[in-house]
Amino acid sequence: MPKTSQRGQLMPESPIRKLVPLADKAKSKGIKVYHLNIGQPDIQTPKVALNALHTIDRKILEYSPSDGIKSLKSKLADYYHRFNIDVNENDIIVTTGGSEAVNFAFMSCLDPGDEIIVPEPAYANYTAFAIAAGAIIKSVVSTIEEGFALPSIERFEDLITPRTKGIMICNPNNPTGYLYTQSEMNQIRDLVKKYDLYLFSDEVYREFCYNNTPYISAFHLKGIEENVVLIDSVSKRYSECGIRIGTLVTKNKELKNNVMKFCQARLSPPLLGQIVAEASIDTPEDYMREVYNKYLERRNFLIDGLNKIPGVYSPIPMGAFYTVAKLPIDDADKFCAWLLSEYEYEGKTVMMAPASGFYTNGARKNEVRIAYVLDKEDLKQALIILKNALEVYPGRID
Repeated sequence: MPKTSQRGQLMPESPIRKLVPLADKAKSKGIKVYHLNIGQPDIQTPKVALNALHTIDRKILEYSPSDGIKSLKSKLADYYHRFNIDVNENDIIVTTGGSEAVNFAFMSCLDPGDEIIVPEPAYANYTAFAIAAGAIIKSVVSTIEEGFALPSIERFEDLITPRTKGIMICNPNNPTGYLYTQSEMNQIRDLVKKYDLYLFSDEVYREFCYNNTPYISAFHLKGIEENVVLIDSVSKRYSECGIRIGTLVTKNKELKNNVMKFCQARLSPPLLGQIVAEASIDTPEDYMREVYNKYLERRNFLIDGLNKIPGVYSPIPMGAFYTVAKLPIDDADKFCAWLLSEYEYEGKTVMMAPASGFYTNGARKNEVRIAYVLDKEDLKQALIILKNALEVYPGRID
């Protein structure tokens, strides 16, 4: 048989989805699984979005322009203006989800052997798309003990070589929920400017910044406008992950021309998804406020409950709807698999994402990412299950 590609062999498994077969097997036995592993909200999609889907009246479901429907891009520009992000529709490229935006950004900016610096833990697909582009991730590890604050800029500079092309951040952060401060963003800006790097900034969770903590976009940073590549998606803010609509936003014309070639090669982003996304931008403010308050309440409930379990610690996330928790266990990959394959509490168990998959070197084997995308009653049950599981887990470490 012919050999498969080295690139495919190097591609990491998703820490979020790799345990799905174990979850499916548990369900087949009648065990209820509480899914805290994936950022799939249980929030209902806005009515304006669903109405747009239900009332589509077209005789042909045609290709859209490769960079997206003009009316959607115009409304997206208006949306960004609400956050003081000074872009226009010509700066916006519509993509098939935020994931494709990351992929096209890397493919358009990085040559094989080029390097990007990423604070970790980080969204696992950054590594996957870097591998696809033939690029190399250089990680700067933040720690749970410091609340996952930005590591010192000196540690970033220690990693810079002639092949360094950019820095990738997620703000608010997936998986930690950390929200970068103005001071931290200014330090990143100064580094980008000093070494003329790209700043890839994933800002999918901007709606979810808690306790009046300010959201600082990469486009708020003066003097690096053409270095910034903003990654975005409608998936989380409108609870419509399945329509697969994201954006890549850049003021760099040469970069945009490169990205457009990849857009043309895949023809067009999803037509039906764009129709729904355009309608979603008119979502009433009371819907957004209700969703925000719901996540804030869930966050407070979950973090309080986690920190009451002996040996468990989670810092308070200031954004998104995730947290990383440290558990008194030997290996989170084994523990998460054990929960699905060998453990149940009153016919129920919990699915979480091992945090090792959010580090390129698999560090921090005793951490998990938890998504608080379930209602408080489900979170309450999940916490009970987790507490009891930790008491009997064979690999517990006190």
